[in-house]
Amino acid sequence: MKRWLPIVVLVLAAPAFAQVTEPGEGAASASSSCQAEEAALERDMDLARSRGQMLRRRQLAENLDALRARCLSSESPQSRAARIDKLEHDIRALRAELEHAEAQLRELKNERP
Repeated sequence: MKRWLPIVVLVLAAPAFAQVTEPGEGAASASSSCQAEEAALERDMDLARSRGQMLRRRQLAENLDALRARCLSSESPQSRAARIDKLEHDIRALRAELEHAEAQLRELKNERP
């Protein structure tokens, strides 16, 4: 019985060894997963902002930062131009958010008690 055990283990494990993957396939799926998660977080942030849920939006922004850090560390290095474009996009989004918050503050200050 003992000498059959290694053979049974190899037979059961053979399908796992037989799987063939392309060299860049794992990185591509991880990248698309990161992009999908990032898009979902950005949609949730926009929804929270539109509902005035600034604490939730801030928590989602922290989650987004953590996701981006994790994804950047797992993927191949981006070109300098791509990183610059991404940062410029982030800055524009943050400025728009700041302007929205400032407008809300002005409205609150101008309201009569």
